[in-house]
This record gives sequence, C-alpha cells and structure tokens, in this order.
Amino acid sequence: MITLTLPEIADLTGGTLHGVDPSAQAPVISGAVVTDSREAEPGSLYVARIGEAMDGHQFVGGARDKGAVAALTSRTVDELPCVVVDDVQAAFVAISRAVLDRATDLTVIGITGSSGKTSTKDLLGTVLAATAPTIAPVGSYNSEVGVPLTVTRVTEETRFLVVEMGARGIGHVHYLTTIAPPQIGVVLNVGTAHVGEFGSRDAIAQAKGELVEALPAAGVAVLNADDPAVRSMAGRTGARVVLVGEAPDATVRAEDVAVGRDGRATFRAVTPKGDATIALSLVGRHHVGNALAVLAVALECGIPLATAATAIGSAGIVSRWRMEVTDRAGGVTVVNDAYNANPDSMRAALAALETMGEGRRTWAVLGSMLELGDESDADHAAIGVEAQRRGVDELVVVGETARPMAEVAPVPGTRIRWVADADAAESLLRAELAPPDVVLFKSSRDAGLRWLGDKLTESARATPDESSARTTTDHTIQEDTQ
Repeated sequence: MITLTLPEIADLTGGTLHGVDPSAQAPVISGAVVTDSREAEPGSLYVARIGEAMDGHQFVGGARDKGAVAALTSRTVDELPCVVVDDVQAAFVAISRAVLDRATDLTVIGITGSSGKTSTKDLLGTVLAATAPTIAPVGSYNSEVGVPLTVTRVTEETRFLVVEMGARGIGHVHYLTTIAPPQIGVVLNVGTAHVGEFGSRDAIAQAKGELVEALPAAGVAVLNADDPAVRSMAGRTGARVVLVGEAPDATVRAEDVAVGRDGRATFRAVTPKGDATIALSLVGRHHVGNALAVLAVALECGIPLATAATAIGSAGIVSRWRMEVTDRAGGVTVVNDAYNANPDSMRAALAALETMGEGRRTWAVLGSMLELGDESDADHAAIGVEAQRRGVDELVVVGETARPMAEVAPVPGTRIRWVADADAAESLLRAELAPPDVVLFKSSRDAGLRWLGDKLTESARATPDESSARTTTDHTIQEDTQ
C-alpha cells in the first residue's frame, strides 16, 4: 500500500481521531488494509465492518495482535488508535481512491461478465505481471468490499491494476467504477446467473454495460463479438472498441480452434500485430474467449504479441476450484469446478468433461445453481438434459434445489441418481468410482461439492484459502457477484 498516516486518513474520510497521543508520532499505515483480523500484518489498517452476522469491532484486538497499528471504525475502541466515521464503507472507498490517485503511472483494467471473470482476471494478472508490477484480486474479490481491498494493495511501483467487477443489480458496476475508474474495460458475456436478483437478462446486460459507460474517451472497451448483448455495448461508450472472439470481424479473433483429449484448446490468434499460435494450459474450450480478451488487453498495454502469447499459453490456475484437474494415483481423473455455477458455466464444464472422457466412464456430480429466480427448476432440468446430450455415463444430482436435473426424461446410456447431500454423494462415489473414470464436480459453492472434490483428491485443506467464504468471523465480504 502507498503509505498514509492516521491523521491523513482522518482528513480523507472526515473522521475523528481517537487513541492517538498528540505528543507522539502518529501511526503510519504501511501494511495491508484488511477487513479480516486474521489477515492483519505489521503496519495494517483494520477496517471494522458490520455484517449481517458479525460486528468487526469485536475483532479489533485480534487485528492488533497480528500487527495492525490502527482501525477504521464507526465507534471508539480501546484496543487500537482509530478513526471513527459515520459510514465505514464510504470511508473505506475514500481511502482506496486516495491510494489510487497517488499512483502516478498506473493503468486500471476492469473486467465484468456473467461467467469467467475470475479465470480471466487471473490469466490477465499473470500475463501483465510477467512484464511489470501488477495487482490483481485474490479469489473472487469483486464486490464493494473486495474492490477497495484490491485497490489498497497498490504501491508506487504498481503499473497495472486488474479489477474484477461483479454485480447483483443495476448500478453496482457503476459504483465499483467510481472506486477504481478503468482505462480499459472488458465485458466477457451476458448470461442468466443471478437472474432472480436482476429480473431479466436485459437487466443483466444493462448492468454489465455500466463498465464501458465509465470509460474515458481515450479508453478502450474490449467486447465479446460472439455475444450479441455484449457486442451491442459498443454503442454505450465513447471509448475505442476492440472486438474479440471467433466472429469474422473480431479485431482479435481465434481461428483453427482444436481441443485435445485433455480438454485443453489450441488456436491461432489473429491480431492487428500479427498471428500467433496459442496452446492453453487451462482446461476447457471456453477459455479461448477468455484468452482472446486477455491478449487484446495485453496488446493495448504495449506487450509484444509473442510475449503475450507465450505467457497466456503457460499460465495455470490461480484461484482454487476453477477447473482444477487432478489425476489420482490409480487412474481416476477429478475435475473440481465447484466454486460457483450458473447455466452457462455448467454447459462449459460438461463440454470439457465430454472431451476429457472420450473412451472412459464419465461422472457428473452436479449441485445447485443459486439465484435463478422463477426459472430455477427449468434451468436445472435443462442441465440434466445437457448432461445426457453430452453422453455423461453417471449423473449424480446433489441436493433438493438441484433435484429437477434428476427428473428429466432418461436417455439410454446415462444413469441418473439423486442424493440428498455431499456426504451421500461421497459414499456413492467411494463405492463405485474406478479407474479410468473421469469425475466432474460442479455447483454453487454452498452445495459443498468443492470440499468433496478435495477429499477425493486427498488434498482437503485444514482451512479454506482466501478465495473461499468465511462466515464464522469478522470476514464480511459477499463475493460471487454476477
């Protein structure tokens, strides 16, 4: 973080200093800004947010014990010097904007879309970091809390800031662009994830387009040419538009796409800077579109085509539970893609399973897709149909919400079974999985299938990493936004 003193923070936020000895040097924030007391480090500022279940003020002492030197609060505390403000969120944003505004040589890239945001920002962060100091979000930090957490990691040396922007309604992406105003905006797709909260796909498109509306005239909008709803956003921005995709008129397009039996795609990238062959390390044909968006941004940032193509091809998984492929001893392949799910990402995962499972028995262990509104049953049923169309041998449907997947008309060749929970699914799999089977786990994270995937790869962690939800402490980030 760019260093700030506590009095400077009080001035920025309009807050009141408490617990600061006027005769002593004021606390200096030189470490991370955190909303989780466990992540505090020497020099940290602890932001005491009040969530639905937890009050961050209860954990100020824990932040102090980890090295925090001050807190941002809405009431006085005894454990640390603090700046007391009326609105902690607004004050947090003010601090993040101050950090951003003091970074004098910084390009901000915003990414949004109904699916693929996290994988794309991970890929872009990896590619940019190969050439210059880069900050990208951890996990899926893409909300009104996750974005300022990411922004406050910027230092004087940072040259690229990648910001993932999610939304649960109209105006959310616009709000995030006020925290981190982008020079380059990437819109990946418009799907139906969280349509229950938005009300319609048109409303989702309206929300996603807020990113390109925020771009300056000198900025660049990178738009998916293969998604009509995204392509039409070109009319909503004064910035220069770069179309990416497989459409013939895409500025950066993929030709000769081929997917190997390992599920990894190879393609020829055609760009204004020339052509390059890219062989992805990431699993799933859907990553071709993500890679094109990353390539377009890299070229706009001045990275040579050959350098960008090599970095894209060699990049692996950064955030957990996104198409993680593990070959178990004995020959069973586990594909753990169970951090989040919507109809589009379900179909993409099933397509990858079909390719990887050629000549092998395939298992699709599928759980609920949340926030689909009135279309939930129909959307789940459609995925049951899709699994059969993709030739899945064993479809295991987990949980009551997902049950419509198991109630579709059966097709010869696919055995469909419904189980109540992840424990029941584990018992079934341990009894029946055998080499050389391929098993896919896919669901929204509340279904718990990501932990089952870990168990079956014998890599379950004692504690979740930063990309998982923490609901028992002061961690109040609500991620997985659309």
